[in-house]
Amino acid sequence: MADTNALLHPINGHRNNSSAGRSSSSSSSYTSILPRTARRHAHTALGARLYRIQPFQPAPNPFRQTAQISLHSFPQFEPTSLITYPSTHLLLPIRKDLLHRAVIFEADASRRGTASTKWRSEVHGSNRKVRPQKGTGSARLGDRKSPMLRGGGVAFGPKPRDFSTELNRKIYDRAWRTALSWRYKKGELLVVEDQIELDEGEVHENSLERYMEDLLRWNHIGNFGEKKHGKSLFLTLEKRDVLWKALDKGHLHRHARAVEAEWVDVKDLLEGGRVIVEKAALEHIFEEHESDLKQGDKLAAQMPELYEEVELA
Repeated sequence: MADTNALLHPINGHRNNSSAGRSSSSSSSYTSILPRTARRHAHTALGARLYRIQPFQPAPNPFRQTAQISLHSFPQFEPTSLITYPSTHLLLPIRKDLLHRAVIFEADASRRGTASTKWRSEVHGSNRKVRPQKGTGSARLGDRKSPMLRGGGVAFGPKPRDFSTELNRKIYDRAWRTALSWRYKKGELLVVEDQIELDEGEVHENSLERYMEDLLRWNHIGNFGEKKHGKSLFLTLEKRDVLWKALDKGHLHRHARAVEAEWVDVKDLLEGGRVIVEKAALEHIFEEHESDLKQGDKLAAQMPELYEEVELA
């Protein structure tokens, strides 16, 4: 006697009225169409129940984690608390291609393109032909403004032009956060909780250079000592007058420099030694360069849960 389950249609479940003798051929025909039907119903609950196919589960994002970084006081550089930033801002994988495109884009935009020469029509001189066309045995020559003569125009010389190129805004913003992630992974990103500014009342102007030199030397900033860390970068939200004045004195400009957040670029973050940045300046950079992120992944949307500072004992 034919099996009762073999007489059931595999899709809609109705009973097959064919004879038991033809049940084997019917089941084989049904088996041949199972893969196609499975693909058709794989994304539905019916297909998962009939063919025991597990519904699609997206793989967990390996970058969905957080980056903790210490906040320091200035000028003591002592850790005061911990702050957590999303992985989309400080734990991005290092993409050299994005960094290269961003640096080239900034270099092209910084070229002035003011080189200019005069063509023969712009040079002052007579239009009279220098010598006859034939009969002298010399080469053919036109007027005194010819590029072949001294004082004449320049053939195919440079003219003022725009060297700037285009780069997708999302690529450029991701390159910014990639550069900061690279500094963070190397341990060269130092975040200051308050303003990076010196108290002019405590430090006399005559000893400002010596005070700043000791500050850089004892905190391993700059090219002091046997282990040279490279020219460091102080990144502030606004211009700090006393800090700017201190770094301009003597030879300190070879060890560190200060730049406002609005004037820094990707190349500044990549070259040199450590990056000492104000917390407000770092968040300003994050908010200005996150066009490639979804609304829920932006810093403003994650601030309530991520901006819980942990005080250090």
